[in-house]
Amino acid sequence: MKTDITYLGRVINVNSASVEVEISKDIPSAAPIINGRLYKLGQIGTFVKFPIGNLTLYGLVSSVSNTPSTIDNIDYEPDYGSRFLQVQLVGEKLGNESFEKGIGTFPTINDEVHIVTEDDLKEIYGVKKNGHIEIGKHASSENLPVYVSLHNLVLRHSAILGSTGSGKSNTTAHIIKTVLDNGEGARLILVDTHGEYSSAFEGKAKVFKINDKTNPLIIPFWTMNFDELSFFLVGRPDGQEKPEDKQLRDKILELKKANATLLKAGAVDVDYITADSPIPFDIKKMWYDFDREMNATYNHASDHIAANECLEEEGDPSILKPAKFQPHSPNNTAPYKSKKQTMYPYVGKIYSRLKDSRYSFMFNPSDYYDTTSENDIDHLLRNWIEHEQRLTILDLSGIPFELIDISVGLITRFLYDSMYWGRFEEYTGRNRPLLMVYEEAHSYLPRGEKNSNVYGYARKAVERIFKEGRKFGIGAMVITQRPSEISETILAQVGTFIALRLTNSGDKGTVQSSAPNNMNSLIELLPSLRVGEAIIVGEAINIPSRVRINLVEPRPSSNDPDLAKAWSNTFESKEDNYKSVVKAIREQKNINK
Repeated sequence: MKTDITYLGRVINVNSASVEVEISKDIPSAAPIINGRLYKLGQIGTFVKFPIGNLTLYGLVSSVSNTPSTIDNIDYEPDYGSRFLQVQLVGEKLGNESFEKGIGTFPTINDEVHIVTEDDLKEIYGVKKNGHIEIGKHASSENLPVYVSLHNLVLRHSAILGSTGSGKSNTTAHIIKTVLDNGEGARLILVDTHGEYSSAFEGKAKVFKINDKTNPLIIPFWTMNFDELSFFLVGRPDGQEKPEDKQLRDKILELKKANATLLKAGAVDVDYITADSPIPFDIKKMWYDFDREMNATYNHASDHIAANECLEEEGDPSILKPAKFQPHSPNNTAPYKSKKQTMYPYVGKIYSRLKDSRYSFMFNPSDYYDTTSENDIDHLLRNWIEHEQRLTILDLSGIPFELIDISVGLITRFLYDSMYWGRFEEYTGRNRPLLMVYEEAHSYLPRGEKNSNVYGYARKAVERIFKEGRKFGIGAMVITQRPSEISETILAQVGTFIALRLTNSGDKGTVQSSAPNNMNSLIELLPSLRVGEAIIVGEAINIPSRVRINLVEPRPSSNDPDLAKAWSNTFESKEDNYKSVVKAIREQKNINK
């Protein structure tokens, strides 16, 4: 009713995209007090309601003007006592039923418009329900908690977006902690490329890190499929196979089939094994055999069998020591040179990879090397996702940059496959979902193909989760400061956007194009958001909202250094300075203080 204290004005224009409202001139103040609370009229991003009988429509204010949009006359002189609002409809509530997103009935001309009070907001957001978690407080009320659906947040996927310093890391840590506090059976794996999050979850997470003595991060080389392994070992472009590639494939297949009955997780039918099967084999023995074929000399020109080798000293594959042979004769007499030179381009490349200590977490995986090792990858799976902390942090900060893409791809595909093939097991798959969290996602989930020889393994694996993961109980969350650089496929499948301050127009445009069309007014607020404030839109939240995210303690180690304090100090120049830094660079190990 117009006599209600909440009365705001009337509808003067309706179209499929928005509703125009003229604010009543009888309202004495631009900031009326209702039930002891001050409400500012026409604030962009605030709610208004349209009571239509037993139905109430809700909308967001997207713009404010002293001129109605229906005026075409350029000579029109605005009435500075009039105020007009553009409102985008977001949902409706029928009687005492719950609020629902979407509009079934539109308002008509002269319908009343009312201010949405804090009591109305409580009806919209409601009390906490089962399967919902509190993500923060509504920006317009410090007393109004905002809840999101855990099911939709996880299995319909989500993205946390924001410029540097906007509060992304805090938001990520807050959501993870809240999920852990609200689900005794929750399982989360955080891919942490910069090693920021272990400090925020000390004692509450199991952290795997390169060269860590307690929980070393290990990704066995034999979990790669043939394309991945051959690209990494010898730089073979995907889809281009040469004679030496066929020989490499055949050798890997031979070694894997030889181990079919020796696997600790159970024997495998040899007829099902391919070069892509994640079956352990001795890669150093593979190199040794290729090197021996290529460098051996023989007593007979045509009969190149082991019995006719001119062997001087046996080698040792375990330490990459090749066998030694008598030098071949240049005069077409014994000892004769080996005719098996096909693998010449590859033997040296494989050797250099296996000798490089930076790749030991792949090529020298303690306890997972081959069938003689203590464990199979079922043990690795249990280590990652079956422990009392429920949060696993895979700290990739010690991995060489060129290996980030393939490492994230391997981790993702391995976990996805475990959920896919175990989807009906009672302890995993659909019966115990898993959330994958990808920090700094723009660095390994790039938009477009780029250079297919360098990029693509992580993107393809993560895109598969976004497209199909929910059916098998695996969801994903990406965190990035550059959404414009993220895979279009991933963004298109994101169900919930948690967008903090974004100042780059390209990044804001990416969010705007990915979010629902009627949320443009909220997205336009992104550059002006405060630190720790987010616009949340999508399937996990009842109604698109501007939310203050709670601060967490301890926080991730992503804060800026105190520049003023640091630059006010002076340090003594010593000859030993930087030796420890250079040592850390050479060993690819962080200096822990």
